[in-house]
Amino acid sequence: MPEQQPARAWRLVLEHIERDLLEGRLGPGDRLASERDLATELGVGRSSVREAFRVLEVMGLIRTATGSGPRSGAIVIATPTGGMAALLRLQVAAQGFPLVDVVQTRLVLEDAVVGAMAASGDGDTSRAHELLAAMDAAELTPSEFLALDAQLHLSLAEASGNTVIAAMMGGLRSSIESYVQGGVDAIPDWGVMAARLRAEHRALVAAIDAGDADTARSLVRSHITGYYTQILTPGS
Repeated sequence: MPEQQPARAWRLVLEHIERDLLEGRLGPGDRLASERDLATELGVGRSSVREAFRVLEVMGLIRTATGSGPRSGAIVIATPTGGMAALLRLQVAAQGFPLVDVVQTRLVLEDAVVGAMAASGDGDTSRAHELLAAMDAAELTPSEFLALDAQLHLSLAEASGNTVIAAMMGGLRSSIESYVQGGVDAIPDWGVMAARLRAEHRALVAAIDAGDADTARSLVRSHITGYYTQILTPGS
């Protein structure tokens, strides 16, 4: 099998492992195939396998350890069940959605999420705060940072208490990650962008915590459209 292009290859590995989790071929405690074996099976470079492993680890699905013995390699520590399994199936269908439709849908869904959370005052943002802290780590690659970014937005949808919106956001995860991750090359200075995204995330969560629905809705819309505009018109 010819080797996949690097920009796409790590996502191929990620989707392969997620599919095994979804269909029950992998579960907590199971060890993933070695980097070499996965690279051979999927026709990708070992660096792409390592990148997928790092993203999965950041997302809390696997734990990796170097060396030899029963604790070495990549081991599954969490797996999607129940509603999350349905979300992964929806992701498969979402792969072919037009980008502009995905962005417009995000605007509708996330506007509703943050507005409702701020207005009700009873949304639990503890997971969002954990993810904000994780995104402060200086050693994160863009892929790792943006995987945490996606988890943050999904955590807010889940905390909103609206299970339908949470399911839709979860189902769109792959489509969202595809354009978000794919836009990195169009960003001239990733460090500046990462700092901007951190600040926007913190302001958004702060507005939700303060019960300021209007500000939260304005911030999430400018956050989503700002990144979208940046990757379409680099340097803006």
